[in-house]
Amino acid sequence: MPAKWTLDELTPGRTVEATFWPNPAEDSAFALRATHLDGRRAPKVVLSNDPRIVPGVPCLVKVVAVHKPDRDDRGRIEVAYVGPAPFRIEGVYLDPIVAKKLQVLLEGGLNILLDGPQGCGKTVLARSIADSLGMAFVFFNCGAVVEASDFFVTIQVKASASGAPVTDFVKTDILLAIEEAAEHPERRYLVFLDELNRCQESARNALMPALDSTRRVFHPIENTFVPIPDNVQFIAAVNRGREFSGTFGIDAAQLDRFAPLQMTYPPPPAEVEILARRHPGLSKATLEVVVGVADAIRNAADLPGSLSVRATDEACVYLAHPLFGDDRRALPEILKTSFCGRFPGRWDDVTTDAGAVWALVRTSLQQAQVPVPDRDDD
Repeated sequence: MPAKWTLDELTPGRTVEATFWPNPAEDSAFALRATHLDGRRAPKVVLSNDPRIVPGVPCLVKVVAVHKPDRDDRGRIEVAYVGPAPFRIEGVYLDPIVAKKLQVLLEGGLNILLDGPQGCGKTVLARSIADSLGMAFVFFNCGAVVEASDFFVTIQVKASASGAPVTDFVKTDILLAIEEAAEHPERRYLVFLDELNRCQESARNALMPALDSTRRVFHPIENTFVPIPDNVQFIAAVNRGREFSGTFGIDAAQLDRFAPLQMTYPPPPAEVEILARRHPGLSKATLEVVVGVADAIRNAADLPGSLSVRATDEACVYLAHPLFGDDRRALPEILKTSFCGRFPGRWDDVTTDAGAVWALVRTSLQQAQVPVPDRDDD
């Protein structure tokens, strides 16, 4: 595809996708400005005053007029709003209905809670959202939070010039993002709160005014409340279930600050497609076997946990390496490590979860006509 449009291509009436930002030119009659159309550089600045265009949110626009087409240094491309851009998230599976809900929540600026089993793609989804919408991605692991102030500052003890220890306050990425967003209203920030329920409720209470209509947080260094700009959006992720240790409940008031979205593992055909993009050297037949075994484990009713997409990806990393070279005969040993190793116990002990998983692996591989050793030699 050419790196830049020509004016002959951008005739009035043509519909293209663009992302607009506030126009920095103070003397311009247009409030919104874009530089690219359908991902290609426009030959002139793209301007609009259409109130339906939301800065930072991709949309479809129609070329209305091209002004001063004969001038290389002047002129503009004027456009009008057509509708929202198609919502595209790469590298992760989303149920079509969930994808529509997600688009609505993102456009509305609501806080989103991703609830799903471990390794189903919550973090990948959040990062993909930021990439797709041109947002700065701010990752924060809530598992390290002990006190409420830990969301915004950490206390570091270091030696002074005299050698005596001094205490210093270091801002977290969350607080830095809030401050940067206030200074740069033209940018959008996505703050991802991973493992939200791995910190105690008393600590999470510090986020309550940040997540409701109050939209402010307490700044521990300045000892005052600071507002959260509109260009900051929060997405949190939780793992809930009896198989998780070190997690805490989320009460109704905290849950009410979020719009919850349920996620699950991708269906086998979708997972095969995802793995094929990551590991193009592996055959589709091999990927189908790996995913088929994982699907059998995930659907086993007597296992307390499940198998993440990280496990199937790890198995493919082994198989794609020259040491294995997509050799399906290596699958029993690879899956013994990547699949059974994620469950308690040993693969050769049938009374443990790992042993039950190994039995499923063997059965599934035999059904796929993959050779499995008669004896389980360690």
